[in-house]
Amino acid sequence: MREVIRRNHYDVTDRVFVADPRIVCEEVCALLRRLEPNGELRPVETAFDVFSRLYSGTLPGYAGCETWYHDAQHSLDCALVMARLLDGHERGTADGRMGGRRARLGVIAALFHDAGYIRRSADEEQHGAQFTLYHVRRSGDFLAEFLPSVGFVEEGALAEQLVHFTGYEVALDRIDVHDPLDRRLGFMLGTADVLAQMSDRCYLEKCRDFLYPEFEICGLAGAPHPDGTKPLYDSREDLLRKTPGFHDKIWKERMDGYFESVYRYAAAHFGGRNLYLDVIQGHLRRLREVLETNRIHEGLRRRSDCINAGPLRVVLGLEPAGAEVRAAARPSSYKRRTYPGAVDPRHYVPT
Repeated sequence: MREVIRRNHYDVTDRVFVADPRIVCEEVCALLRRLEPNGELRPVETAFDVFSRLYSGTLPGYAGCETWYHDAQHSLDCALVMARLLDGHERGTADGRMGGRRARLGVIAALFHDAGYIRRSADEEQHGAQFTLYHVRRSGDFLAEFLPSVGFVEEGALAEQLVHFTGYEVALDRIDVHDPLDRRLGFMLGTADVLAQMSDRCYLEKCRDFLYPEFEICGLAGAPHPDGTKPLYDSREDLLRKTPGFHDKIWKERMDGYFESVYRYAAAHFGGRNLYLDVIQGHLRRLREVLETNRIHEGLRRRSDCINAGPLRVVLGLEPAGAEVRAAARPSSYKRRTYPGAVDPRHYVPT
């Protein structure tokens, strides 16, 4: 297979423009239709429509996406990865298949797994990144409220639990999901989140330029706190230097451990080669080279604007591109911003 030269905002095949909910919806529905030719896809199509309004800031009662790393593109890519994992899984033997309804639930959960970063009108917080340490619970709340509206009346409580496989707010063995297939669905969801993040073409640059400012806002990065507590990361370079260790830890404990290597289903989907793992290993090689030569700025030069509320409205054709939209697509400053309500980072492990 030839090496793929990717464009920004495209998936690992350089074929799917993962910044556009309409395109991702079409791709995901095609995969779901393959799993169940006569399955009802209207709930999934409605979910993508609501997602577009939620993240673009046009859904009443919500502020739209403000975060740079955890943006609309990441969640769309996560939903696509989830659909591909499900496709690879269902290509196996008939025993233990997920079935169409469970697959649709998994895709919807992947689509909204980071909805907790979106501020509600009644929230007192000033920025979505302030929800970092408890965004998963908020995402579960959103799913439990949304799912009955698309016919998943009984699955709300399950979805509230499933999204915890993407985070660290609840220990994995304490997540209240007992059916073996539902747990495997959760393993796929947690895996899809990791694969979507780490296989982004600009993953390393986004960690430096987008993730670090989010961590500054919630108190996980920057200068020591007044009480002497040290954040997890004291600089952008510190975050990048700890990234290889984070990868090794998450692969040992989660991806190859608790999640039972369900990432292998991506290889089945692609016909033998796991494109996600290829890209991730390439990122790690590049990062190690950059760190060895101490060139984290000169060596990481890919630039990718995020797809938060303003840029998403442009993608959807709701408004023209302009200076204000371009400014919103990147953190406004490298200086640490202090927000009321920033949470204590001492016991947090980032996802």
